[in-house]
Amino acid sequence: QVQLIESGGGLVQAGDSLRLSCAASGRTFSDYAMGWFRQAPGKEREFVAAIVKSGGITYYADSVKGRFTISRDNAKNMVYLQMNSLKREDTAVYYCAADGKFGYGYARRSSSSTYDYWGQGTQVTVSS
Repeated sequence: QVQLIESGGGLVQAGDSLRLSCAASGRTFSDYAMGWFRQAPGKEREFVAAIVKSGGITYYADSVKGRFTISRDNAKNMVYLQMNSLKREDTAVYYCAADGKFGYGYARRSSSSTYDYWGQGTQVTVSS
C-alpha cells in the first residue's frame, strides 16, 4: 500500500503560480511512477503530468505544456507540480497518483487506469 497526501492548493488569480506537493509513504517511493490528474466540476478526471520512477522522463497534457512542471525528490518521497501562468480553466481538484508497474510512453502514463494509488485531492481555484 502507498499513501498519498496532496497539499498546496488554494485560491489564486489568473496569471499566478502555485506549487502542489504530494507526500508518499508506505513503500519505496522510487519504485513508483507518479502522475498528477485533475477533475473539474461536471467533467471527467483528466491527465495533467507524469514522471517516471527515476525522474528522467516527464509527460504533459497539451493544455499545460510549457506552464506546468512535474518533479520528484526520491530522497524525500515527494512529487511536485509547479503551476505557472494559471488560467481559469485550470480550476479543478488535483490528484496525485502512483503506479508501481513497469512501463513507459505517453499513452500509458496519461491513463488514469494505469495508477493503483490515489490521494484525496487538493482544490485549485483560479479566478479572473
